[in-house]
Amino acid sequence: MGKIAVLLNDACGERDRLGAEPGLRAQALAAGDGWAVEDVLCTYRPSDASFEERHGRYRVALVGAGMFACRGARGRELLTPGSLLLGNVDEGFECGHVHGTGDRCLAFAYSAQMFERLAFEAGVRGTPNLRAVRVPPIAALAPLVAEACAAWVEEPGRGAWDELGIRFAAAAARFAGEPTRAPRSPANAERGVARAVRLIERDPCAALALDVLAREATLSRFHFVRAFARVTSLTPHRYVMRARLRRAAVRLATDDARVVDVAMSSGFRDVSSFNHAFRAEFGTTPRQHRERLRRAS
Repeated sequence: MGKIAVLLNDACGERDRLGAEPGLRAQALAAGDGWAVEDVLCTYRPSDASFEERHGRYRVALVGAGMFACRGARGRELLTPGSLLLGNVDEGFECGHVHGTGDRCLAFAYSAQMFERLAFEAGVRGTPNLRAVRVPPIAALAPLVAEACAAWVEEPGRGAWDELGIRFAAAAARFAGEPTRAPRSPANAERGVARAVRLIERDPCAALALDVLAREATLSRFHFVRAFARVTSLTPHRYVMRARLRRAAVRLATDDARVVDVAMSSGFRDVSSFNHAFRAEFGTTPRQHRERLRRAS
């Protein structure tokens, strides 16, 4: 999580240079019907008094850098990188930085209606109650945390935040919400996933929001994300990205379009993010890929 810590270190250094007061800075990354995600940066020092806040909505926040102590009605915990801070609606809490300066969190917030629906689909009955202050950085969360951090660093303004928000809510419900039964996927889940895959493959470069794909599958967003990953071994976002890159690779090998034109027509907003994704997928740059295939032919 080194890249995530860079901005935190810069902000704390700027505060020291300017002699500024401690504070919290929240940058909105994305929002939808009943949910939002923010990049929250705190510059409080160990010498600063702890501060009180209140959760206006259900909250699940991933600690990306720094650490802080949090005290609430459910006890006191030390939040370290990779752990999740949890909060129920209208719940007060107090944070302090006795062990170091500042922290940076990726904070998901959910309306009561949205979180109750996601918790219900995760197996929690009745009004959900997150019964812990935190979920520690356990191995079961590692893949989700790594994926969220990659989106946080590489695509903060256009990551698959709606999909990640569902998965973080499910993780909170699973590890702190005391599920009363294991959630079951509908019997038609595989058929629904197949319909969504056909829609993606028809035009992977189209704007395929999670809601659109779930509606095509006739599944709730929560069940769609779970069923899609089980059937295809990929998340919906990763599947769309892979389909776009595959189509781009074919076009690079078969026509003379400029790399920037291939990137834009493949659903990427700029050539830099396209080059990065292409290298991560194929182990080479788009230009090298084109040259290698043309030499081979």
